[in-house]
Amino acid sequence: MTQQTKTTAIHPEVRIGHVHLKVADLDRAIGFYRDVLGFELTQRYDDQAAFLSAGGYHHHIGLNTWESQGGSPPPQGRTGLYHLAIVYPSRAELAGALRKLIEAGIKLDGASDHGVSQALYLRDPDGNGVELYWDRPKDQWPRTPDGGLNMFTHPLDLNGLLKEAPA
Repeated sequence: MTQQTKTTAIHPEVRIGHVHLKVADLDRAIGFYRDVLGFELTQRYDDQAAFLSAGGYHHHIGLNTWESQGGSPPPQGRTGLYHLAIVYPSRAELAGALRKLIEAGIKLDGASDHGVSQALYLRDPDGNGVELYWDRPKDQWPRTPDGGLNMFTHPLDLNGLLKEAPA
């Protein structure tokens, strides 16, 4: 039995700043996050670590080989990172990301409409789960009759999404 304690709410502007991943091959991981997903390489430390970002931020993604050079992905059934999630500013930008994945031959693990968001699920070269998604505006989120959030999981129409990709 757990003891419940009274807590105060976290400040509403708190956010997750970045994710830092252990990878087996730094160049391969950079190739995925930079060349396929389009993040900018902001700094590299030889063959040991690299930092990538969008929009000039210092880093959204850190990659390192400090404990993992040449290693293999963790086995199924273990605790650890389920996936990192990258939010796109519009459905059209998500569609553009889908087009890049297809062009790069990256296989999707799934694609879902959650009501609040639309998401693509895949694996990076080290087997880490990656979610690419777009949030619908809050006023379009599905709600219960009493106003609570009512997320769901339905298949995402990938052909319809691709039609919105920038030229």
